[in-house]
Amino acid sequence: MYMNKLGFGFLRLPQIDEDKIDFETLNKMVDLFLEKGGKYFDTAYTYLDGNSEIALRECVVKRYPRDSFLICDKLPSWYIKSYEDCNVYFEKQLKRCGVDYFDVYMIHWLNETNYSICEKYDQFKFLRNLKKEGKAKKIGFSYHDNAKLLDKILDDHPEVDYVQLQINYLDWNSSSIESKKCCEVAKAHNKKVIVMEPVKGGTLANLPDDATKILKNINKDDSIASWAIRFTQSIEQVEIVLSGMNSIEQVIDNMKDIKPLCNYEFEALDNVCKIIESNTAIACTGCGYCKKDCPIDIAIPKYFSLYNELYRYPHEDWKIKPVYNKITTLNGKPSDCIECKNCENNCPQKIEITSWLKKIDSKLN
Repeated sequence: MYMNKLGFGFLRLPQIDEDKIDFETLNKMVDLFLEKGGKYFDTAYTYLDGNSEIALRECVVKRYPRDSFLICDKLPSWYIKSYEDCNVYFEKQLKRCGVDYFDVYMIHWLNETNYSICEKYDQFKFLRNLKKEGKAKKIGFSYHDNAKLLDKILDDHPEVDYVQLQINYLDWNSSSIESKKCCEVAKAHNKKVIVMEPVKGGTLANLPDDATKILKNINKDDSIASWAIRFTQSIEQVEIVLSGMNSIEQVIDNMKDIKPLCNYEFEALDNVCKIIESNTAIACTGCGYCKKDCPIDIAIPKYFSLYNELYRYPHEDWKIKPVYNKITTLNGKPSDCIECKNCENNCPQKIEITSWLKKIDSKLN
């Protein structure tokens, strides 16, 4: 049996520099994605400071008939200060995206804190009304917390169509992310799952050499990233697997017909997980949520990436330190951290960020 459940995530887009999207490349990627049979595009109010929604309008909505694609957008739950705010943000999103309805509309980033905000201002009621009015064909929420809370939310709100979960083979049995447990909860509530972070922010596309060898010995022609995509697409409850692509090559690789993993391939990935865990100090995906409320503008994901590189290759500090020094001239330094812990409250991976910043400062200064 062959399949492809890929959706195009508009978070990690091709860029000319750090703040400018490469629209020429993105247009080619969109064209190829649709040509290969893809339809589902995912964005959010906060992605790329709103530029994700605008890019979707320019590269998809203005260039293709409305019935040839599906758009999912998300209400920024933590920004909402009143029920009326929901519509303020929704109307702004419609305008940014250049549409008059969304195929899927979600409450963004539910966890314990944001769920309290969500309930206080009746955000699920807002979604139900959108669906009733035809402004959202299907509704749901993206989720970053434990399986127990997910079960409660789905008990409270059986009206949702979708749950968007972080699922990948590295987090499948994680005690902090609880990917497998959350997926099982969604299945128990008969909810379809949309997968985010299938390649864990690129972590599962660039493996340690001994982990790469395991997978190449099974199939030398398959890309390393394709194993992560196949893992998530092999899960029965999963309807869409989002990939934040930023090159033509990634679209080509991800849109191939995909065969579900077999038992010995699952076992190989278990061994790969053990190797990755032994070679990774900080389980950061580079999503950047930690930065949005940092009063010092500390480049947390960049520092974490460098620290992980140093952890794997301790003898290459001579080339890592100059990169670190350059970043510190443009952003807050790890030593500037005031331990407000806004970053930790925002981190989907539940990383103890302030503690790691102290270690990074000690190691790289």
